[in-house]
Amino acid sequence: MTTTAGRSAPTEPRPGGKAGSIVGWLASTDHKRIGLLTLGTSLVLMLVAGGLALAMRAQLAQPQLEILTNDRYNQFFTIHGSMMIYLVVTPFAIGAGLYLVPLQIGAPNVAAPRMTMLSYWLYLTGAVVMLSGFSADTGAADHGWYAYPPLASSRYTPGQGVTLWIVGVALASLGILLMAGAVLWTVLLKRARNMTMLRMPVFSWSIVATNLMVIGAFPTLLVAVGILGAGRVYPDLFTENVWNIGYQHLFWFFGHPVVYVMFFPFVGAVAEVLATFASRRFFGYKFLVLSLLLFSALSMSVWGHHMFTTGQAASNYYSLTSILLVVPAGIEYFDMLATVVGGRLRFPTPMLFALAFLPQFLIGGLTGIMVGTPALDYQMQDSYFLVGHWHYTLAAGSLFGLFAGVYFWFPKVSGRLLREGLGKAHFWLWIAGTNLTFLPMFWLGLEGMPRRIPSYLPRDGFTTENLIASAGAGLLGVGALVFLANVVVSLRRPHHAPPDPWQGHTLEWATSSPPPTFNFSERYPIPPVHSYAPLLDLREQEQSTRSGVG
Repeated sequence: MTTTAGRSAPTEPRPGGKAGSIVGWLASTDHKRIGLLTLGTSLVLMLVAGGLALAMRAQLAQPQLEILTNDRYNQFFTIHGSMMIYLVVTPFAIGAGLYLVPLQIGAPNVAAPRMTMLSYWLYLTGAVVMLSGFSADTGAADHGWYAYPPLASSRYTPGQGVTLWIVGVALASLGILLMAGAVLWTVLLKRARNMTMLRMPVFSWSIVATNLMVIGAFPTLLVAVGILGAGRVYPDLFTENVWNIGYQHLFWFFGHPVVYVMFFPFVGAVAEVLATFASRRFFGYKFLVLSLLLFSALSMSVWGHHMFTTGQAASNYYSLTSILLVVPAGIEYFDMLATVVGGRLRFPTPMLFALAFLPQFLIGGLTGIMVGTPALDYQMQDSYFLVGHWHYTLAAGSLFGLFAGVYFWFPKVSGRLLREGLGKAHFWLWIAGTNLTFLPMFWLGLEGMPRRIPSYLPRDGFTTENLIASAGAGLLGVGALVFLANVVVSLRRPHHAPPDPWQGHTLEWATSSPPPTFNFSERYPIPPVHSYAPLLDLREQEQSTRSGVG
């Protein structure tokens, strides 16, 4: 059946066997189904984490409000941060790679499919265990997403909430580690004919660099939470400062690379979107690949800048390695800007989110250089300046890259197009919401507002900025509801998508929407691969042939 953008029905079968069967989904070894389960779970958990954030912003909108008790506020900021790191953005990034990388490299399935299925169940079980802490007698964990000892020991934080947090983090992180390993293994073993490493798309390279960091850094997190668990049983363990500082070194050896785990895949997604809607080949492909690998290597050497104020880290060394990150980051930004400049630009919703990603993440990156400088970090440590920096990096940066990818690949995944009107409403609400919410936090930090406090006094002078931030958070909540409505409407009253609604450059756009069980078929074979943009090569060849005939 011939397809046209907007109204045609797909002709290829849905991925996997036992179509429509719940058991078929939950026991599937199809990388697309496991990827969709991971992506869908992380998006649902994002809504839960966002609800916790809205409750905290309501508490801080005015001085001395009592919407939440102090204990409940501590639980909310701990679980909100933990969910976003361990259960939302990191799993979404790895799950996107699981779904898309085999398609982009022409593989029929993921390597180690049963291990990949297990990885999702570990992740889901970890999420359930962590959130079950709210049902404990003493409530959920309330020690922050970093769980520093001795605060997180049973002596100072009794109850089952912290124990459930430890188990949840360990299970979810082990699941992500296994999933990352499976995707890397797929890249090494299952690339299509002529798909050399330097012909892989930019997004696939971003996932390779990401998964290298996961494999290098996540085992130290498992060791760190193991030490924390031992401290729950033997609280005297943390009377020796070597264990307290040792935990911090292990934790931040994971904690800084995970920032780039939550960043690189969305750089790759934004790069694909920019090239597609600029109607040109991505600029500086080899330099970008090199910068991603250099960035991932350097990310393993900067963890100590989180520990300047402990006096237990070599400030000059960690400041130097932190500032060196500017070099690969600058290459990436230059390549993306050069791709756009001079292109024949189109502005559907994915392109809007991709363009907004660039300046908003830049704010997070530049303020990161500031807090990577010891003299400034000593003043800003544990202030709201760090909250602003962190959220410009993650919410105003990575989440915009995330939604650029969602709007871009949703037609491929579902066979349906999201509504452009609702998509643009979501975009503008989030542009206003992110900047109203997080920009005032820099001023709050400079004015001396500490992070993690549940209230403040009128005379502190924090009221205006907090009210603006809380209003912005409300806009983010409305934007999330608009996105949810867009998904529901688009699935219930579908505008069916053809295989390539955007004129994409990479192999996933050569197969049906959604792809068949083994990704490609006789009707949709893998096209010849001569570069990292094989579909663009075909279109350019066709245009050249037509010009020659003309």
